[in-house]
Amino acid sequence: MRIYAIGDVHGQLGMLRHAHRLIESDREATGDRTAPVMHLGDFNDRGPDTAGVLQALIDGIADGQPWLAIKGNHDRLFQEFLGSHDWEDPYLAGRLHWFDSNLGGDKTLESYGVRNVAWRPVVEVHREAVAAVPKAHRDFLDSLPLWHQTPELLFVHAGIRPGLPLEEQDEEDLIWIRDGFLDDDRDHGTLVVHGHTALQEATHFGNRIDLDTGAGYFRKLTAAVFEGRNCWTLGPEGRTPLLPPG
Repeated sequence: MRIYAIGDVHGQLGMLRHAHRLIESDREATGDRTAPVMHLGDFNDRGPDTAGVLQALIDGIADGQPWLAIKGNHDRLFQEFLGSHDWEDPYLAGRLHWFDSNLGGDKTLESYGVRNVAWRPVVEVHREAVAAVPKAHRDFLDSLPLWHQTPELLFVHAGIRPGLPLEEQDEEDLIWIRDGFLDDDRDHGTLVVHGHTALQEATHFGNRIDLDTGAGYFRKLTAAVFEGRNCWTLGPEGRTPLLPPG
């Protein structure tokens, strides 16, 4: 089974379009136009055009593209803010607000025309945001599942709690986990493909593959293709094998 995957987008519409072009080139080379494309979450925040990213995904899916998407922690931050101005993410409670530049919610709202959010009452910003964000974008965020599984691969935004069956996994771990997952080298049964933790390059760790290469920090967005557990990253010259250590 062939399946494509794209790492954390973070409002980078130009990078997303480039990743889709690389995938289309690989599809032409293989003659396979039906293989799905998995997007690993974090569509919003930090980058300049969250609104454009969400609209591009919504339009592509509506046009029949075999695109799939899962929820990241930043997607939930955006979703929950639209639902309630005083909602606090359990992982961040008392530490950071979504508007903080480290998280980048201010850039997300700017893409919808809601500006100067750090200097205004949250209730006022929330009211303006609810009016500015199209219902289709809210519905898209609300519809995102937490994982997607094939016989060989598990696609999830951040990772899993090792040793727990998938149906017992906590949402907080699936969208936020680092400690206890990144440092665990046991076989998870299926190869876990994730983003969330930005690296300089896509990396195969043997039991997991991290495809977040820092688009949220204006580095690059990685597209990859999987055939079974075998993985290649995609570039202008085609495929480059992504190999496990050793």
